[in-house]
Amino acid sequence: MRTFYDVLQYLKSFGIYIHVGKRLWDIEVAALEVDNLYRADVLTPKDYAVMKLILEREHRLEESMAPELN
Repeated sequence: MRTFYDVLQYLKSFGIYIHVGKRLWDIEVAALEVDNLYRADVLTPKDYAVMKLILEREHRLEESMAPELN
């Protein structure tokens, strides 16, 4: 697993489909769902860590590309 798309495909295997409307929001909802799967003991600690790192990286990239609100 290396990309945000990979994380979304993994979540789909559990019937979790995410499309909120903005990519940043999709990333945030995916992070919440990954947290929920980990708390439910569905994910291994390693898978959880990998997914969280991917989502954090994508979140940072998306925020850096967002236009300034000033």
